[in-house]
Amino acid sequence: MLNLRSAALFVLAALLEIGGAWLVWQGVREHRGWAWIGAGIAALGAYGFVATLQPDAHFGRILAAYGGVFVAGSLAWGMVADGYRPDRYDVIGALVCLAGVAVIMYAPRGR
Repeated sequence: MLNLRSAALFVLAALLEIGGAWLVWQGVREHRGWAWIGAGIAALGAYGFVATLQPDAHFGRILAAYGGVFVAGSLAWGMVADGYRPDRYDVIGALVCLAGVAVIMYAPRGR
């Protein structure tokens, strides 16, 4: 159950960080305005709080693992929001990153 909670927090963190960055991008690069930028900044701030809810107490481990989630999540976001189609190397790379997340976060440790 703890691993399920952790995975759900990673997904929520990815939605907030990637979504926040996308909103800022839309506000600046696509000239959608300050409301989009402000919403992006709020989402990015919320991401910082969500990361603290992970059950593991080690900041470095959480952020290192989240990096892999971010890679895979960014590709998925691009597919949904921008019509991006990853090639097989994008997919392989994302799967390698997610395997790294699993090793970093969920490998048994002798505590």
